[in-house]
Amino acid sequence: MTQMPTTVSAAAAGTIALGDLTVNRLGYGAMRITGKGVWGPPADRNAALATLRRAVELGVNFIDTADSYGPYISEELIAEALAPYASDLVIATKGGWQRVGPGQWIHNASPKHLEEAVEGSLKRLRVDRIAVYQLHIPDPAVSFDASMETLAKMQEQGKIQHVALSNVTLEHLERARKIVPIVSVQNRYSFADREWDYLLDHCEKSGIAFIPWAPLGQNRQAHDVLDRVAAELNAKPLQVALAWLLKRSRAILPIPGTSSVAHLEENIASAGLKLPDPIFKELSAVQAPHAVLR
Repeated sequence: MTQMPTTVSAAAAGTIALGDLTVNRLGYGAMRITGKGVWGPPADRNAALATLRRAVELGVNFIDTADSYGPYISEELIAEALAPYASDLVIATKGGWQRVGPGQWIHNASPKHLEEAVEGSLKRLRVDRIAVYQLHIPDPAVSFDASMETLAKMQEQGKIQHVALSNVTLEHLERARKIVPIVSVQNRYSFADREWDYLLDHCEKSGIAFIPWAPLGQNRQAHDVLDRVAAELNAKPLQVALAWLLKRSRAILPIPGTSSVAHLEENIASAGLKLPDPIFKELSAVQAPHAVLR
């Protein structure tokens, strides 16, 4: 029977390429280090900074954020905690979706806004070039091609190293690739929510990293299975869910987020949890209903 590793390191998950960048295949999502409703500063600023620093100590060299987390707070905390950055640390951020209040989002992926968003992220992250910049979500009121052409232009200007996408369809991905190379796609995906299976498979075949968010999904039935398997493996359900993601595809780069050092350490420990093939097959056979988020 598989046991949890005694040494905790994101390096145990192996590595993945983002264009010409290579990172450990278990990253950190920095949305949760903001206030409630992804709005304002965290309740415990020191805990947020400590979590970021501990993530890097545990081998995490891919951190995902967005200008809308806070807004701006997540990027500012990352810079405060970690700048000047280690040479192998990749900070990915996003723009095109604005936070206007607790739990409130509005689209804005106009060329003008994206240009301003990139410039703002450069300053807050204290970098001369953003390693991976993601369009947070296509804007229904703006030409998708215009959004992507803006990011391609800023890449040509040296302000973005690699362009990526978030919350997109296969059509968006292929349209974008006609304009600029795409190194990753970030969509909702988990053990309990596999609606984007076909897009994940397409990314794997195309050499594009797939970054799943909401790693536990929304489905109670699937969670019951995770609870049982976790008990068998002497692990936490989220650790099993992350281990399943890592084994599901070499293209997957999970980014579990937390504002707690203790939870962070539990999450990173999943990098070394190797699911036995029979358990992986049992978990993969679970057909959970599609997640409904409203």
